[in-house]
Amino acid sequence: MSEQTAQATAEPNAQQSARRGSVAWALVITGAAGFMASLDNLVVTTALPSIRRDLGGALDDLEWTVSAYTLTFAVLLMFGAALGDRFGRRRLFLAGLAVFTGASAAAAMAPGIDSLIAARAVQGVGAAIMMPLTLTLLTAAVPEAKRGMAYGIWGAVNGLAVASGPLIGGSLTEHVSWHWIFWLNVPLGIALLPLARLRLAESHGTGAPLDVPGTLLASGGLFGIVYGLVRGPADGWTSPLVLTGLFAGAALLAGFVVHGSRAKNPMLPMRLFRSRAFSGINAASLLMFLGMFGSIFLLSQYMQGVLGYSPTEAGLRMLPWTGMPMLVAPIAGILSDRIGGRPVVAAGLFLQAAGLAYLASVVTADASYGAQLPGLIVSGIGMALYFAPAANLVMSAVRPQEQGIASGANNALREVGGALGVAVMSSIFSAQGGYESAQNFVDGLRPALVTGAAVVALAGIAALLIPGRRRAARIVAEGELTPEPATVGG
Repeated sequence: MSEQTAQATAEPNAQQSARRGSVAWALVITGAAGFMASLDNLVVTTALPSIRRDLGGALDDLEWTVSAYTLTFAVLLMFGAALGDRFGRRRLFLAGLAVFTGASAAAAMAPGIDSLIAARAVQGVGAAIMMPLTLTLLTAAVPEAKRGMAYGIWGAVNGLAVASGPLIGGSLTEHVSWHWIFWLNVPLGIALLPLARLRLAESHGTGAPLDVPGTLLASGGLFGIVYGLVRGPADGWTSPLVLTGLFAGAALLAGFVVHGSRAKNPMLPMRLFRSRAFSGINAASLLMFLGMFGSIFLLSQYMQGVLGYSPTEAGLRMLPWTGMPMLVAPIAGILSDRIGGRPVVAAGLFLQAAGLAYLASVVTADASYGAQLPGLIVSGIGMALYFAPAANLVMSAVRPQEQGIASGANNALREVGGALGVAVMSSIFSAQGGYESAQNFVDGLRPALVTGAAVVALAGIAALLIPGRRRAARIVAEGELTPEPATVGG
């Protein structure tokens, strides 16, 4: 073999090895960062009784330890994605990771419930900058043909975070201290910062100007609605502050929609929702997280406060539900590559709805774990089938240059769903029951779970509205739709 031939053969092999290396590093770094952000959604749930004993606070204060994070996370996600598109995704990813790590240390050292809620809000700001960029950085590093599998691994890692949240939170709370559920992020964040700087490639989006008015409208609107829902049970639904929050929030969100339709460079262009794939998967995501988060928030307290399990025992008993994504999400990603995301996502949502409905039918003041187990397993399989195909559907529903916006919008709607889920289902719980006795807790839990099941079933119906692969191909062939915002992921 000549020297020129050997060199020509070696160069593609070297490039292929480098590409494989960059893909592996992108999966490790973005997966670990996504793990931290997702973990902190649910890590406090099994620690809530201990936090309540140490720092005090009523039900609405406990809600805010969860909602302060999910709310700031939700309202700033699209702004964080836009910052990354304009100033560099890797650069902003590093900034978000640094903020998240520092806020985690502040939460661990919080001397009171108010300072803990404030630190959780700052954590949400860091996560809002970091999280949407994990998916765009991963998409940039992975060849298009292998993205389904990559999203499956990414989804499995996020599923691991969901699974680990109640278990890690419960174990650390019981055996060390609830403070360590936040200290856990600090060494991981410090380790990821230099790795991300050295191993991730920089990329940019469209470079459009930042949409400050849109951010203010979305942030104010979501805060007003969640504030009204959280304070409603305590202050009364007709109190001036609650009514002001609900009506002002709705008005600001309506203004956000109008702004997104008319502005030259809006944070979330409303034209994206003309795509049935984009609007369907985002509606499904919001409703799914609404039903799931509210249910986990109450069920983790039910297992400890009513059934008498320790925090660790409660986390372990939630694993058949929350741990299932570790096993099923990679398979779901491969299935979405082969048969399309729509049937996988829809099946998962209907299974999760069925699991919640079953749990609502069996929860009692002395229910055995064996009676609950089928509902937990079915819900877990359903959640796992949703995660990876949903990411694939979102990213394939828009043009490549709009993937940062799409990722930010989908993650924002998920977090909005989570914040609303905790607020709505806690309101239903408070209206029908309370903490006074085991039976009183069950009286509030049962209608909340029924509501969660109905909402997730609606998410399944929304997923069915996503065009299938054959339908998308026919529309493109007939010239009714340009191929750029492809819906072939469904």
